Amino acid sequence: MNDRLLKAARRQPTDTTPVWLMRQAGRYLPEYRAIRGNIAFLDLCKHPDLAAEVTVQPVTRLGVDAAIIFSDILIPVEAMGIVLELGDKGPHFPQPVRTAADIERLAVPDPVEGTGFVAEAIRRTRKALNDSVPVIGFAGAPFTLAAYMVEGGGSKSYILIKRLLFEQPKLAHAFFQKLTDTLIPYLKMQVEAGASIVQIFDSWGGELSPYDFERFSLPYLTRMVKELQAAGVPVIVFGTGMSTHLPLLKRTGADVIGLDWRIPADDGRRILGQDVAVQGNLDPLHLFLPREELEGRVVDILKRAGPVGHIFNLGHGILPPTDPEAAKFLVESVHRHGAALRQGTLAP
Repeated sequence: MNDRLLKAARRQPTDTTPVWLMRQAGRYLPEYRAIRGNIAFLDLCKHPDLAAEVTVQPVTRLGVDAAIIFSDILIPVEAMGIVLELGDKGPHFPQPVRTAADIERLAVPDPVEGTGFVAEAIRRTRKALNDSVPVIGFAGAPFTLAAYMVEGGGSKSYILIKRLLFEQPKLAHAFFQKLTDTLIPYLKMQVEAGASIVQIFDSWGGELSPYDFERFSLPYLTRMVKELQAAGVPVIVFGTGMSTHLPLLKRTGADVIGLDWRIPADDGRRILGQDVAVQGNLDPLHLFLPREELEGRVVDILKRAGPVGHIFNLGHGILPPTDPEAAKFLVESVHRHGAALRQGTLAP
């Protein structure tokens, strides 16, 4: 196996910097669109053969150092007993969670019974790849999932979920506890199926103040990290707009902290210290730069992050209009210049 990513996550030496891209299996790839044109998104997530096929596509086309299983962070939420609609305009919950009774009705599902198709997709992905690269499992963080469930979808102000936190904190904690009790077995199922590293997306955690993040997100992230590490895999924690939360994210004990593009990688390193790996942090829209400028951004990030304990990635997901050839150029540039960084030949 190409185990660069696993070594980097544990801050071990690698021959070059490993790279993968959030949302690397998706609409920017024509081969993905060819499959997606015949099936609804949610159905694709639940079809192990097709989910495995689209998981493998970017590994084959781009040469990335890991495959992240094709799924969605809201898949385990649906198994809790709430109606989920996933379309091109994003997620929608026709009956959002708003009351104590709504939260009480939510189940803590058996992961195999409710979401076993994810595990099967991981097994089929590993077989299709012949274990040539690691498979990344993932889940959303309790706060982020709760935000979707309470708001009924995406939001600009997050007024409903924040009112729940501030007006009924005990109920909010009960909600997050139930989500955590669902997510840990869900991730462990992915590990048992063959995921050798997992990422937790607290996509909306940056909407909370540091004080509120410490109260309402940190305890649950920390528990998830510890239990997954006990299952034998490294854990990545990632969220956007969380530069001010980096000291808190380090307290989760995660092996890797994801950085978005709003903070230089060396600043992130100084805040986090050298005993944790970092992931990131190219602005996804930099993939629209001319090749020479894109290559310069890659070199700058590699220098700032250093040769040990760095996984190159975007600061958020790759965008649908992106040219796949730009993504391939990015991966090749990371590998070429990452090797030069280790050999001491990277141009100043």
